[in-house]
Amino acid sequence: MARLPLPPELLAGSFTARDAETAGLTRKRTRRPDVYLPSRGIRVPAAANTPAESLKAFSALDDESTITHHSGGRFWAMGLPGWLQEDWRIHVARERDSSKPRRRNVVGHRLTFLPGEVVVVDGLRVTSPARTWLDLAAVLSPDELVAAGDSIVVAHGPDFPVPRTALATLAELERMVAAHPGMRGVRTARAALPDIRVGADSPQETKMRLILGRTGLGEPVLNHVIHNTWGQACVWPDAAYPEQRIALQYDGAHHADPHQHQLDTRRLAVTEGLGWKEVRVFKEDLEGERPFVVEKVRAALGRRVPAEPTLGAPNRLDSGPQVYVRAL
Repeated sequence: MARLPLPPELLAGSFTARDAETAGLTRKRTRRPDVYLPSRGIRVPAAANTPAESLKAFSALDDESTITHHSGGRFWAMGLPGWLQEDWRIHVARERDSSKPRRRNVVGHRLTFLPGEVVVVDGLRVTSPARTWLDLAAVLSPDELVAAGDSIVVAHGPDFPVPRTALATLAELERMVAAHPGMRGVRTARAALPDIRVGADSPQETKMRLILGRTGLGEPVLNHVIHNTWGQACVWPDAAYPEQRIALQYDGAHHADPHQHQLDTRRLAVTEGLGWKEVRVFKEDLEGERPFVVEKVRAALGRRVPAEPTLGAPNRLDSGPQVYVRAL
């Protein structure tokens, strides 16, 4: 006998046992293979594939339960370290004067929230990006917290193929820290704030920037756009040394894809055609006590860099307005 399909309203995400009962489902039906039981009273349909869908029922347990810490970080797609990404326990908090949530696969907290620090998005009650970042300060190192902060404040302007709006500003992070002077992890948060920058799209890009900034080479610039002599945006490096015309591109695992490789090859040709030197940086270049990225960039900065193309000497890449595809 074919199993009864789940009602459409329950396919939208996780749901409570009470929701299932209201929808007319039996206890036996909610224990079929197409429904997960991560914790008491919580059901997640196998079709749920986003953090918001999987977490919604945890904040629906009562009027106070709020998703926090790295569970909130997953919802906001923050740049979390790998070791934390592997921890799939759900962090749920209630107000300080309430009982701490206690259930399987749940890490319970009792916290004090100021106005605006808890928001409701698509039915999910979750800490705001800035408050989530501050809560993470209790478990992350300063550099890991910088990467998480970069992922919150990252923004790209209209010159970019896909403009991006920040989840929170650096000023909002500073106000969040100032509002909780005695909170656990606040010292780590204060230490991380001066190193947060706008423009890094991944924790690895943040790591690259921090490594270089702590050497005599100086910190590279983020969100720099390379234009041709017609003023058209052509290349969007992950970081750059504009005066020396050095473009840094971090190549993650997805750059092994054949199509992405073609885009990378085209990007290199455009970059060099406009008189810039491209330095490709890989994960291995950022590891160890003496990261090889420092030697790569030092060598590039020591090279003679061609002059910027001029209108009087056009070339194939600068013969007129063109449209370029960004190699991400």
